[in-house]
Amino acid sequence: MTTTSLLGAVARLLRHRWRDHRVRGALSDAALQRLQERIARSEQSHGGQIRLCIEGGLPWSYLRRHASSRERALMMFSKLRVWDTEHNNGVLIYLLLAERSIEIVADRGLNVHVQHAEWRQLIAGMAPALRKGQFEQGLAQTIDMVHSLAVRHAPRLLNADHGTNELADEPYVA
Repeated sequence: MTTTSLLGAVARLLRHRWRDHRVRGALSDAALQRLQERIARSEQSHGGQIRLCIEGGLPWSYLRRHASSRERALMMFSKLRVWDTEHNNGVLIYLLLAERSIEIVADRGLNVHVQHAEWRQLIAGMAPALRKGQFEQGLAQTIDMVHSLAVRHAPRLLNADHGTNELADEPYVA
């Protein structure tokens, strides 16, 4: 390992460990509550399920093997059971504060209709707020964009039970 890559690895480790304990500083309890309410309102008008996961830093096991935020998002998609919805319309919005990185993982019920480029465009639209540290605004914007896609591609069935909520609306914060 070169000195440059070693310094980069140490810097990444420190950034992740520092951010690991700072999630609540980036998003207050009130901000998390507003995001939860936004998800709940969104799900009243479509058949999809949105789950929000926010982590300060990657676990040591991910850092040790230089894993990406995408890899962690896929694991959290599984761990939070976003894949386990009746119509396979779950979407995970994953924010990794240490890298100011956002990932979106959608189940096959939506991915069959939404092109990869659309998901990438959605993430790119949130990037300016993320760079400025405006995490609540960026996440709210992302929820709204996912909402638009879900309304178009996962409409609520007329005879569906409007009380069904398959995934928790409360953001998962680690």
